[in-house]
Amino acid sequence: MAEEGTYGSYYAGTFSKTIDEKRRVTLPAKWRFQGDDSDNSYLAIPTTYGSIAVYPPQMREELRQKIAKISMANPQKRMAVQMFMGGSCTFGCDKQGRIMLDEPLLARAGISKEVEMVGMGATFEIWDPKTRKTWLKGSKPEDYVALMEELGL
Repeated sequence: MAEEGTYGSYYAGTFSKTIDEKRRVTLPAKWRFQGDDSDNSYLAIPTTYGSIAVYPPQMREELRQKIAKISMANPQKRMAVQMFMGGSCTFGCDKQGRIMLDEPLLARAGISKEVEMVGMGATFEIWDPKTRKTWLKGSKPEDYVALMEELGL
C-alpha cells in the first residue's frame, strides 16, 4: 500500500522498470494500491512535456468534480477538457502490483519498453528514460535551487 499523505498516497523516489508484452508495468512496492473498481482506479494523463502524470483516486475525484462544474455554455473550456482528458486512461492495480497502460498513451509519451517512475509527492510520473534525461538536461542546479526556494521548499 502506498505511503499515506495529504491526498492519501505519497510517492517518492525514482524507479526503473520494464513494460511487458501486455503493456503492464509493476509498481514499486511502496506505491501499490489494491483493486480496479471506480473507487481505486488511477488516472493517467499525458503531459505537454513528454511524460505520463498519474493521479491517485483522491485527486482523480477532485479533478472530476472540477470538470463537472464546467458549463455546457462554455465551448472553449469544454474543448480544453477534451484535449486534456481525451488522451488519458484509468487503470487499477492487480494482485502482483502491475498496472496496464493504454497503447495510445504510451505512444504519445514515446514509451516502448523501459520506463522511469518518478515520485512527485501526491502524484507520480512515468517517463521514457531517454526523454527524461533530455528534459532534465535543460535545467541547471542553480535554477532548481531557485525554484525550490520560490516554492517554499
